[in-house]
Amino acid sequence: MAEAINLWSGWPRMVEVALNAVLFFVLIVALVRIVGKRATSQFNNFDWIINIAVGSLAASGILLKNVATLDAVLAILVIAACQYLATFWVRKTELGSRVVKARPTLLTHKSEFLRDAMAKARISEAEIRAALRREGIHDDAGANWVILETNGELTVIPARDVTLDDASALEDVGMPERVRN
Repeated sequence: MAEAINLWSGWPRMVEVALNAVLFFVLIVALVRIVGKRATSQFNNFDWIINIAVGSLAASGILLKNVATLDAVLAILVIAACQYLATFWVRKTELGSRVVKARPTLLTHKSEFLRDAMAKARISEAEIRAALRREGIHDDAGANWVILETNGELTVIPARDVTLDDASALEDVGMPERVRN
């Protein structure tokens, strides 16, 4: 026999859900204040996954009867501590940065679409041209470079008489050797 839809589980369960929701709200607000602006700024893939995991754990602790509230609180605190340690490692070491964060990727060079990089990043010409238009650039030749940043945004460097050797801000950007030379 099919299980009935449970629309009402009684006042005691409603009070439990409401109190858990308040507890997790306070916990998440406190964590955001402790972690700082990074928790709510432009996410890189790592930050995005951590925030999704915290949200899922909070929802489990609020709604699931078989997940103890303190189990979910502990899991969130452990993930927050791991994120803090990982970001510390990223800031202090090159290895940490390479392991945790994606490297920015050069997608165009002097109006040439770098097809291999675009395919690997799954970025289309249309997306690159949309980024050019957002910057007020109406022609592919209007940009020296377009870069896919670690947070997924496209950065457009307008066309100027400058070479990669002169562009120190591009030192950490992944690009084909033929472009670098």
